[in-house]
Amino acid sequence: MDDLTLRKLQFDHVTNALAGLCACNLGKKLARGVRPGHSAKQVRSWLQQVREMLVVEETQGLPPMGGMQDVRANIHDASHPAGLDEDALARVQQTLAATGPLRSWLCKLPDSAPALVNMEKRVGDFTPLAQTIGDAIDPRGRVRDSASPKLGSIRSAIETARERIRTAVDRVIKQPRYVKLLQYPNPTFHNDRIVLPLKAEHRGRIPGIIHRSSESGSTLFVEPAEAVELNNSIVRLRSEEHKEVTRILSALSRLVHQNTDEILRTLEAVAVLDLVAAKARYAKRRKARCAVISNNGILDLHGARHPVLVDLHESARQEGRPVEEVVPIDMRLGDDFDLLVITGPNTGGKTVTLKTVGLLAAMNQAGIPIPVDEGTVLPVYRHIMIDVGDEQSIEQSLSTFSSHLSNVLAMLKQAGRGSLVLIDELGAGTDPDEGAAIGRAIMDELLERECSAVVTTHVSQLKAVAYSKDRVDNASVEFDVESLKPTYVVRIGEPGNSNAIAIAERLGMPRRLVERAQSHLADRHRALSRAIEGTLKSRRMAEEARKAANQARIEADRSRVEFDEQSRQLEQAQTAYEQWMEWLTRLRPGDWVHVETFDKCAQVVRMQLHKQTAVVSSGALDFEVQLSALSHPGEEALRELNR
Repeated sequence: MDDLTLRKLQFDHVTNALAGLCACNLGKKLARGVRPGHSAKQVRSWLQQVREMLVVEETQGLPPMGGMQDVRANIHDASHPAGLDEDALARVQQTLAATGPLRSWLCKLPDSAPALVNMEKRVGDFTPLAQTIGDAIDPRGRVRDSASPKLGSIRSAIETARERIRTAVDRVIKQPRYVKLLQYPNPTFHNDRIVLPLKAEHRGRIPGIIHRSSESGSTLFVEPAEAVELNNSIVRLRSEEHKEVTRILSALSRLVHQNTDEILRTLEAVAVLDLVAAKARYAKRRKARCAVISNNGILDLHGARHPVLVDLHESARQEGRPVEEVVPIDMRLGDDFDLLVITGPNTGGKTVTLKTVGLLAAMNQAGIPIPVDEGTVLPVYRHIMIDVGDEQSIEQSLSTFSSHLSNVLAMLKQAGRGSLVLIDELGAGTDPDEGAAIGRAIMDELLERECSAVVTTHVSQLKAVAYSKDRVDNASVEFDVESLKPTYVVRIGEPGNSNAIAIAERLGMPRRLVERAQSHLADRHRALSRAIEGTLKSRRMAEEARKAANQARIEADRSRVEFDEQSRQLEQAQTAYEQWMEWLTRLRPGDWVHVETFDKCAQVVRMQLHKQTAVVSSGALDFEVQLSALSHPGEEALRELNR
């Protein structure tokens, strides 16, 4: 699926929304690069991860990502001779420290989430390495005094020398004979050396080294002689400090480098987990769900909503602007027909329907939940291709008709079994009869190539194809002639009318002109309309019966899932009870038990099975408790009790 198709489908709107729901930059970068897959196995795996994440969130929340940063470039730089600087190591340390909580979250995952459990072995716990770095580098990126005994000694010596310098300078400033020689009675700094602001006319009156003068030349900055040697010693100590800091940073960089492969593998897994969590957030906030993947090429959308319209609706609602409800659509393809022809007035509903089908198919193949109702089924297409809009190729000087036809012909070269082809305004932009002929030829080609296709058109002759060809059906986007507005409800099996004459009448066209227009309609157009009207009632009843049967199937599937879950819970409860009974019968005086009644551990004094009670000892007191209040204290608690 090329980037142009994804751009026309506004796929980037979805990936940007996903990126905004990620908790760290690792996930954000991965989200923006998400693309549809073409392997049914891979797509099922992606969707399974999201399903499991939605379930796990209810019990233990989403994976903790606090402190995670994209430090992959830093990890690679650790191998360079220069190693990592303090700031880079601080970022690496924060990220490595965050692997501990994430690893703990993964270890708590239930066996019922195998796709997520499988991620556990890809995430390492780098808490010890993070601790080592943290012992040397503080969160602000400064090497700690305690990073090494030598560094601590050097910095202590520097502080001692600086204190002696301050004492020496204070001694000079406090002498009245020197104070009157200064521009102001405060020391300042020059290249990390303390200097005094001596008035230029008193040059030489304070013993020391002149380092510079002010721009006006009225002030000389003098380093007092008493401080010169002390400042020199600080310079030497600073050099030693730099060498020791460089050694420490180099040693820490080597430790990071030694774990490069494991860290990078962990960061890649973190990005995936963050993306899956973002998909789960997307599902909850937009009432989206993971569709079922079909193996037989069937697409069956129930209550489908265009994600961009959903987001626009929510933005308007939050801002208090007038809200227009997003009308859900039902759409199917690949069961009793492979080619769907959507006709009707030019109100925007047909194009939105086309884009909704394409975008939801692309999202599904990227493992992203889609805003649909339960029972939705989608295949994994080899290609998704769309021609929509009225862009013209300026470079090639092509007309709108030529541009569209060129796009469609290019799509036909790739189309085949397992392809989804979406064409907007087929046959438009040229003479109606020739447009109809070209449209019919393209539809014939689509059928011969056995691809799934949805086309929209204004050309009324193309409606008749469904009555003469197998695997073709009509549809329309419902239009309210009274209000002159589309309802956006898709009616499969019902071809649409342009309603141009009816609309003209509603807009005030005189009755005589309306009648004259109707008289000019071709006989075959009127005959086709009458034939279509004759089938509408039975076709609508068939569609309603199909929907009712599908809803019944969904309800049956839901009941079966609920029954299976209840059976599983009952089986688990039975197994747990049998294990508890076996443990209970093995209890002997002196054994430790946990007593639910007062939420403490106690020792068994004696069992009274005939009374369904036991006497237990806690501290200096004995209690008689119901056997049902006893449970195993747990291995960790037993180790603590037996110490």
